[in-house]
Amino acid sequence: MTTSTDNTSEEMKKVLNKVYNTEITFPSNQIDAVYGFFVKRGFNDQAAKSVSIILLNQAREDNIGVFQLLDKIRPLTDEQLMGLITNVVNTYRNKTSVLGYKIVKHEETLESRNIVI
Repeated sequence: MTTSTDNTSEEMKKVLNKVYNTEITFPSNQIDAVYGFFVKRGFNDQAAKSVSIILLNQAREDNIGVFQLLDKIRPLTDEQLMGLITNVVNTYRNKTSVLGYKIVKHEETLESRNIVI
């Protein structure tokens, strides 16, 4: 004997299986190119993999070629690249949990030169 709760659970499982079992594939040369780009820019292995998949998905959604995207972000400075990556990653995160970063600049001011220790 099945109850309405059992039926609802089964229906929910079917829906979630359709949503979460969708395979997304990319050509290996695109994955290698994006991953290599981020490793070369100083990202560790796991960060490069995560950011690569996110950028590949975003490029697909925006109908932009991956190699065209890499050509556009290649000349960015490290600060500009981090800003771009932060914005793209935040679009995929829950709105209650966003990433940020801080750039610390050490400027030599006239006042700091006159301090005697």
